[in-house]
Amino acid sequence: MRTMKTTALLLSAALLAPGVAFAQETIKIGVTQPLTGAVAASGNYVANGARVAEEVVNANGGVLGKKIQLIIEDNKSNPKEAVASAEKLIVRDKVPVLMGAWSSTFTLAVMPKLVEYGVPMVVETSSSTKITTSGNPWVFRIAPTSAMEAKSFAEKLDHFQPAIQKADFLAVNNDFGRGSAEEFRKMLQAKGVKIGVTETMAPEATDLSAQLSSIKQSGGDTLFVTTGVEQITLILKQAAELRLPHRVITNGGSSSPDQLIAQAGAAANGGYFTLFFAPWFPEKAVHPTVAKTFVDGWNKKGYDFAGLTEGYRGYDGIMTIVEAIKKAGKAEPQAIRDALWTVKLDGVNGDIAFKKDGPEGKESGQNEANVYVVQVKDGKVTMP
Repeated sequence: MRTMKTTALLLSAALLAPGVAFAQETIKIGVTQPLTGAVAASGNYVANGARVAEEVVNANGGVLGKKIQLIIEDNKSNPKEAVASAEKLIVRDKVPVLMGAWSSTFTLAVMPKLVEYGVPMVVETSSSTKITTSGNPWVFRIAPTSAMEAKSFAEKLDHFQPAIQKADFLAVNNDFGRGSAEEFRKMLQAKGVKIGVTETMAPEATDLSAQLSSIKQSGGDTLFVTTGVEQITLILKQAAELRLPHRVITNGGSSSPDQLIAQAGAAANGGYFTLFFAPWFPEKAVHPTVAKTFVDGWNKKGYDFAGLTEGYRGYDGIMTIVEAIKKAGKAEPQAIRDALWTVKLDGVNGDIAFKKDGPEGKESGQNEANVYVVQVKDGKVTMP
């Protein structure tokens, strides 16, 4: 009896020993996304992309001889809930690495917890420049910053006929929306485009008539919209009802054109949308074979095709983490963080590798992402 008690005590002590928390049968990866709330559609698309990656990785033998296990938490489209979900994943679930948290506002809220607990996070969506310039060495972003997206879009300005002469802005009133509008505004001004009005909206707003009426009176010819697919749908419908003369261009890569076609109907026609993956044309991706593997895996699970433009983010994010774990040789936070700096991966968006961004000694990792522009014509997605 005494021997059995002693063995039990030793086993309990071993389980509580430093470092043992991350020694498990599966390798856990924490994911925090908005699965409910104002931007739930996008968050679920990203989570589904992560699930496709989990299946692909495990079907090919996992990593370090173990299967990966995603633990996905709902941040409820709320920054406080984002913090709570991240802390739960780190403290209770003992994950050695995170992916999240869709919105820049949610990601910025979570970031202090990464420093507090010493756990790295791959940022799959958020575009605010502050994420990689605030001095958080546990952050690695695969998505482009708003400044990078604006710079890439500038190269496509000459393709618009008639030319963009005066631009107005409608942006969700958070770090994502305000930051994107500011970067595009600076870029357009530098290109000689006149700037009209800038209107903002709450993330949960459904009546945008006041903002759109102000924009209609500005005399602009092009409206840049930054928000999630749910609000973009409403904006397109309400703009059509108001007979807004502007050409609509969305940025931020969160428009899901197929969903807009289904929900906004004819109001989506003529719109331009910046994206970071164009699933209608996988052969035009930087790595077509990788793109096809993702699309095939997505379709195999029966997910909505409309979600591919967001879902790729979750896929590339998890694949980036798995590659880092492989290079680290162990599933421990510090080792994964160190290994993320050495990752070179063929992703759905393109090449994934991290450059240093931010104050010296506290740099975050930032990937150079690719940007695509598509247009809806006669209810179909085209490459202009």
